Amino acid sequence: MEAEVIYIALAAAFGLFMAWGIGANDVANAMATSVGSRALTIKQAILVAAVFEFLGAVLAGGAVTSTIRKGIVDVELLSGTPELLVYGMLASLLAAATWLLIASRKGWPVSTTHSIVGAIVGFAAVGIGVEAVQWGKVGTIAMSWVVSPVLAGFIAYLIFSSVQWLILSREDPLARAKRYVPFYMFLAAFTISLVTIMKGLKNIGLDVSVQQSYFFAAGVAAVIALIGRFAIQRVKSDPKAEKKQHFYTVERVFGILMIITACSMAFAHGSNDVANAIGPLAAVLSVASTGLVGAKSSIPIWVLVLGGIGIVIGLATYGRHVIATVGESITQLTPSRGFAAELAAATTIVIASGTGIPISTTHTLVGAVLGVGLARGIDAIDLRVVGRILLSWVVTIPVGAVFAIAFFFLFRAVLP
Repeated sequence: MEAEVIYIALAAAFGLFMAWGIGANDVANAMATSVGSRALTIKQAILVAAVFEFLGAVLAGGAVTSTIRKGIVDVELLSGTPELLVYGMLASLLAAATWLLIASRKGWPVSTTHSIVGAIVGFAAVGIGVEAVQWGKVGTIAMSWVVSPVLAGFIAYLIFSSVQWLILSREDPLARAKRYVPFYMFLAAFTISLVTIMKGLKNIGLDVSVQQSYFFAAGVAAVIALIGRFAIQRVKSDPKAEKKQHFYTVERVFGILMIITACSMAFAHGSNDVANAIGPLAAVLSVASTGLVGAKSSIPIWVLVLGGIGIVIGLATYGRHVIATVGESITQLTPSRGFAAELAAATTIVIASGTGIPISTTHTLVGAVLGVGLARGIDAIDLRVVGRILLSWVVTIPVGAVFAIAFFFLFRAVLP
């Protein structure tokens, strides 16, 4: 009984630390473009993300979760020694959270999914045996390092090029923005509604078919586009400000759009990525309460709340570092550029959800920001910053594995 209490207390503490790391590093996916483009201040972004990330995590964070993420480890090999799974999950949480702390301090946007995957692979290789790791799955995840940023970058390039051609390069950009931005609003609302429905509603037990998902998303998008069109028509030109900045009023129109995308992406992110913190925590709770390995169990609401609180605290305390890197250091963003990147990231996530390609939200958004920069020419991108980001991506899985191996041996030596 005493060991069970220790396991649950440590799992809750490490799960909170991991959720903090997700908030510190990963919430930049939803907020960096809005802050970098000046559509939101850092304080407004933290407030918006706090509300929508928390709601996403608690309302749609998962009624039932598979105890091991992505099926990368065969846990049945531990059925005779369930305590090893507990040590491994604790080590994985602490290892991934420690790496996220280091990366967030440096302002590196790394994948929280890859951090926890690397940690679990490390523990499994030494705690169970190399044969327990599904290496094919690990290879597929590594492939996403290339697939997700390239796909998002290509889509962002196309979207921003269309904005330049339809609106920014014309003699009457404001009139054309009022004509075409409602269409972009429909696209943005449609893709982000689809992300939320596909990744969120399935977690609260609502069985929605693919056709229904598209139908609901189109309905939501049509309503938002109509409301947006009404709001945009009321935007008046400011000649004084236009003298200082030629596209000032046009960018204000895109600024309205950025706030909608930021709220939606925060909800979708909270519902999806909180699993990186609560998945291993749920595994420990399951083993501690049943003594069985591999059992699926309902997640108590306090676990979802813990994940939501951790994400919010992480964003409020350390989130600004990664937001500054993604939103300001890679390339200069405006609301129209930020919107193109956000929409491209959301579109890539929808494509990946539909086709089963494993992707990282972080890699996707960074790729989209790069695509927007490339639409303005290679000189618009800070290649040194990009180089540091790519290096941090490559080392995430091995560093997570090394940390997890060290913590696993420590826990096996000192815990009951």
